Amino acid sequence: MTKPVISIVCPCFNEQEVIHTFTDKITEILGETNFSYELLFVNDGSKDNTLTVLHDLAETDKHIRVLNLSRNFGKEAALTAGLEHAEGDVIIPIDADMQDPPELIHDFLREWQKGYDVVVAKRIDRSSDTLAKKITANLFYKFHNSIADVEIPDNVGDFRLITRRVVQAIQLLPENQRFMKGIFSWVGFKTSVVEYARQPRAAGESSFNGWRLWNFALEGITSFSTAPLRVWLYIGVAISTVAFVFGSAIILKTIMFGVDLPGYASLLTVVLFFGGMQLIGLGVMGEYIGRLYMESKRRPVYILEQDSKKTESDGK
Repeated sequence: MTKPVISIVCPCFNEQEVIHTFTDKITEILGETNFSYELLFVNDGSKDNTLTVLHDLAETDKHIRVLNLSRNFGKEAALTAGLEHAEGDVIIPIDADMQDPPELIHDFLREWQKGYDVVVAKRIDRSSDTLAKKITANLFYKFHNSIADVEIPDNVGDFRLITRRVVQAIQLLPENQRFMKGIFSWVGFKTSVVEYARQPRAAGESSFNGWRLWNFALEGITSFSTAPLRVWLYIGVAISTVAFVFGSAIILKTIMFGVDLPGYASLLTVVLFFGGMQLIGLGVMGEYIGRLYMESKRRPVYILEQDSKKTESDGK
């Protein structure tokens, strides 16, 4: 019988400073497993020398394979590309920044051998993150899970082990606006949890700034819940009820006491308030309509410019 194959999927964007450190460490860990393995790097339109470094490594290590996307499509697209091209029996997505310790792979494999199709890594210590990031992350998980049909485990990222049949299930999902944390949870399967402490980056800086994290959160919420749309029904009912009660009170007061001098300031305040509420409602609706518009185009999630494995095959 052939040995099971482990596929390490690593999306990369401007990671030239950590590639060598990551590769040395992950190779050491995988060498201890007694399994066959491949290191599948997905270059997501890096602007530094990441692609050159990866190609140099691939020339000296037969386990390394490089997928180069035609431009920067974002981490979710790069991760999708890696999952679709990985050839292993088990697939482990991981970032190159070393914040997720590769040593956990041993724990992943032990849980997999117990019969789990999914083994997730849960962060129990995020002291390496800024206070703002910790607070916003906790708020996102709580808010998302309170309104979404599919619950995302809190403090669980993309670092996990999934089996081949989980990947096949993910490939059945047709959407091109992809929120991978939600997709991983949606497909289900028997899941185990391994806890760990998140480490500081080995080098460089994260490309996820506050604005990108905000958009990422919106992507997650609108991908797996229609509650932001539904809530406007209840807001409309509540405002209509208040308006009806207030109007009835004015009518009764006018009948009993006559007409008061109109309050222009209060009238302007009310008009601006309801105008703002309407714009917020239109904005939420527009977010969903925009997603429908993008999905209707049926554009591919990513475009692959080069696969180092196929390039080698063509040259032989």
